[in-house]
Amino acid sequence: MKKILVMAALAICSFANAQKGTILVGGSIGYSSETRTLGNNEVKNNEFDFSPKVGYQFHENWTVGGEASFGSSKTEQGTNEDRFNTTKLGAFLRYTMPLNPTFSFFAELGLGYQSEKDKTYAGPITTTAKGDGMYVGVTPALFINMKKGFGLNFNIGGLSYGTINYENNGPEYKNFDFNFGKTFNIGVSKNF
Repeated sequence: MKKILVMAALAICSFANAQKGTILVGGSIGYSSETRTLGNNEVKNNEFDFSPKVGYQFHENWTVGGEASFGSSKTEQGTNEDRFNTTKLGAFLRYTMPLNPTFSFFAELGLGYQSEKDKTYAGPITTTAKGDGMYVGVTPALFINMKKGFGLNFNIGGLSYGTINYENNGPEYKNFDFNFGKTFNIGVSKNF
């Protein structure tokens, strides 16, 4: 009986070690579209977000890598239009704790540079605002191994802080967000 338990423990540990020295590729894509009526005006809003990520698992529990996020939104109301674009480029550090061969819990620290561009068309008048800053965030998540290192990542929010300073003596924004339990995100990842 002891030999069977030792063999089972070694099998589970070897699964956890099998990912060491691999490349992690992952990300998420999001799209939403909304149309609503305010009085006699119809308001249309479309949003798109793409967030790729590449990392190297240098230890059975630790992964380090680069992340990016590209987002855009467009809101139309009559002849007025607002286009908003965001870009984030940074690095992440992930600690993974395998629970069993199928499920793993991980916590990820991400930080980097972010920029925003807002272009507003109000009839013949066009205004543009640009800003940049930094971000840092911690996200806990669950990984479900579907097959051979390919899996789904689930998280329900986290903790983040970011700054944006707009050009030409524009406003400065500082944002602290604790949205644990308020959002739901699904991503995919694959270890090679």
